[in-house]
Amino acid sequence: MFRTSTSRTSYAGEPLPEVKIFTNRLLKAETTENVLNGLNTIPNVRQINIHGEGLPVTVKSGPNKGIPVNHPERKIIKFGEREVELTMLVGSFFIELESHDNVEETVQAIREKCDELIPFGYNLEVGRYNKYRPTLTDYVKGLRC
Repeated sequence: MFRTSTSRTSYAGEPLPEVKIFTNRLLKAETTENVLNGLNTIPNVRQINIHGEGLPVTVKSGPNKGIPVNHPERKIIKFGEREVELTMLVGSFFIELESHDNVEETVQAIREKCDELIPFGYNLEVGRYNKYRPTLTDYVKGLRC
């Protein structure tokens, strides 16, 4: 998860909108870096979550268990001012917006940035995809959202 602002918006029982970008291909590290930095410049973006196929450090099972995996896309990328180790091939972005105001304008800015940075295509949807408050199971386990 990449937080883009330090403000903690109180949900007050009302979920904030999210934009889901599902790319047609898994992205390379440099493309992921460009997309993240491009999305970070858009106003009204609160946080960006990425999902994709994991790139483990070592082989987890089988006869080669414990041997290092030297995948060329497991790199350190620069996100804003921070350097972050990319541990996956990214296939989708979940962008949480700061408010319900100007959702259409923000989605249009996201779409323009994606048209520029993702040349092979993507799907874009608006909704709520991640949980925003603890569930009953989380409460029983003592977990927080």
